[in-house]
Amino acid sequence: MIEQYLRQAFFLLEEGCLPAQIDQAIESFGFAMGPFRMSDLAGNDIGWHIRQRRRVERPDMVYSQIGDKLCERGRFGQKTSAGWYDYHPGDRTAHVSDEVNQMIITHAAELGVVRRAIGDEEIVERLIYALANEGARILEEGIALRASDIDLVYLTGYGFPLYRGGPMFYASGVGLDKVMLAVQHYASGPNGHAWQVAPLLKKLAEAGKAFQ
Repeated sequence: MIEQYLRQAFFLLEEGCLPAQIDQAIESFGFAMGPFRMSDLAGNDIGWHIRQRRRVERPDMVYSQIGDKLCERGRFGQKTSAGWYDYHPGDRTAHVSDEVNQMIITHAAELGVVRRAIGDEEIVERLIYALANEGARILEEGIALRASDIDLVYLTGYGFPLYRGGPMFYASGVGLDKVMLAVQHYASGPNGHAWQVAPLLKKLAEAGKAFQ
């Protein structure tokens, strides 16, 4: 689930966002930490190694290369005092990095992407619905027994806002029909290849039901 969340965060960088905007949007939603501050804390090289393995195992799964470019500069996060943000010795405060912001803008230009203004609502939807859609696959595959198990993991382990109940509970509250329509909408837009409605989400949405 977190892989799909991060894929969307990286695609948003290509399309027009910068790390601080995405982090601020998701933190305003209630997360303890946005995806880029989280990655800097965990170590960006961890995700880098996962993507390298995925390219061998799942060549059909397309990733943005922006995270790789960051790591090629040795910006692994807080442990190197440089990641998506800059850090001062002995201080975990994330400072906006002009170098990283310029790297993102240059990368988009090299791809021929015309960057656009992206609102916080789209940022939150794409990140949260990516979690819920992948969560539906996990439920259908039997990896998780019930939706509340997934929510518990995100509430206690990933800093999801307690008052929103977890990604599956939140998606059910929005209405799975609305979530499905949003996923279909994003599938028809930039980087739409990363979106495909999970069969269980479609089934429940069409039946007017919620995640159980």
